[in-house]
Amino acid sequence: MSIVCGLPLLECVYCLACARWAWKRCLHTAGHDSETWGLATAEEFEPVPRLCRYILSVYEDDLRHPLWEPSGGYGINPDLLVLKKTYEDTKGKAPPYILYLDHDHADIVLAIRGLNLAKESDYALLLDNRLGKMKFDGGYVHNGLLKAALCILDAECELLKQLVEEYPNYTLTFTGHSLGSGVATLLTMLVVQNQDKLGNIERKRVRCYAIAPARCISLNLAVRYADVINSVVLQDDFLPRTATPLEDIFKSLFCLPCLLCLRCMSDTCIPEEKMLKDPRRLYAPGRLYHIVERKPCRMGRYPPVVRTAVPVDGRFEHIVLSCNATSDHAIIWIEREARRALDLMQEKYKTLEIPAKQRMERQETLAREHTEEYKAALQRAVTLSVPHAYNPSQYGTFDALEEGEHSDRSVGESSTGSSQKTKKIESWEEIEHLFDKDKSGHIMPKKSHRED
Repeated sequence: MSIVCGLPLLECVYCLACARWAWKRCLHTAGHDSETWGLATAEEFEPVPRLCRYILSVYEDDLRHPLWEPSGGYGINPDLLVLKKTYEDTKGKAPPYILYLDHDHADIVLAIRGLNLAKESDYALLLDNRLGKMKFDGGYVHNGLLKAALCILDAECELLKQLVEEYPNYTLTFTGHSLGSGVATLLTMLVVQNQDKLGNIERKRVRCYAIAPARCISLNLAVRYADVINSVVLQDDFLPRTATPLEDIFKSLFCLPCLLCLRCMSDTCIPEEKMLKDPRRLYAPGRLYHIVERKPCRMGRYPPVVRTAVPVDGRFEHIVLSCNATSDHAIIWIEREARRALDLMQEKYKTLEIPAKQRMERQETLAREHTEEYKAALQRAVTLSVPHAYNPSQYGTFDALEEGEHSDRSVGESSTGSSQKTKKIESWEEIEHLFDKDKSGHIMPKKSHRED
């Protein structure tokens, strides 16, 4: 009898708990994710709108007669386009991409397009993964995206090496959107780990901009490569916040709002400490730039503000229940808002009329601040007991890097399941041994590493 009398009380407690959860989730906005971050400067954010336009140009069949160029054009000189690869050229092993020689900005740019909903090969890349399937450089990465990155590096290695040696003062930039952002991220990591393949290129000359990034690397790698990899997120974009494996997202593409809501409920009930200590959980890579243009409980768009940090905890862990969660993922919107944000930053600096000498000193100060922030993030990862995280001095990315030394830690490991032994990968040759080449010379996984 006493149990029956207690049921209404239990129902009240349950309803209050559900109401509290709904209240917290509805009040959580994208601005909360980055409210403690610092503001980005025009100097560091300058490449973003330009690289977005380069990515958009990959969608064109003929850059001399563009059909969908944004206002102001793509900013590309067709005569300096080194190469353009289509799905037919890559045999579906990687998304289409271009290699562009940007003399105006002393940059060699490889830009990769995003997901094509009409191409089965793109889905195959996304579905070729399982949590904990591929271990690389002491962390976990997305298996299908790593294969695509290997395919591109194998095809363009000699050409990239030639350009890097011919233009020793140019940076080498990899960029991509959505699916392409994951490929660009892993391509950057491969180059950094195998600098001898590109004429011993210095780490500081390599950089990556992942636009609307997919969660493709584990937390220790996301923080460790923050000095070369940058991720750009527009307001409520769902993909960098969705810890659900990419294959599950696109299997449920036509019921995406339902899936996002279920993941939102699930992640709310999981303590953040538990998330941080899951070595297989994937994250958006590198330093994060968050473009915020809407305010809670207000209509319309406001002048965009760009915040940046190298966070360890609170790294876009919660999905935002917003009608803009999918539209903010579109590269067209990201390019437009990034350009608006940059224009506002540059207008502010013009108003201040900063002398050239002080501007140069500011850039040097900014570089030092980024290095200190990077070191602090590495140390915080150790403090929070993030799996496979090490003290900054063990990474070989500071003093040792400036002296040209290389870390002697293992380059990576491969694993096809938690019940099987992992194999350490010590060199580029051993990475290549995970794959075979078909008669035309294209990379394909060995039978022992394919899905059943």
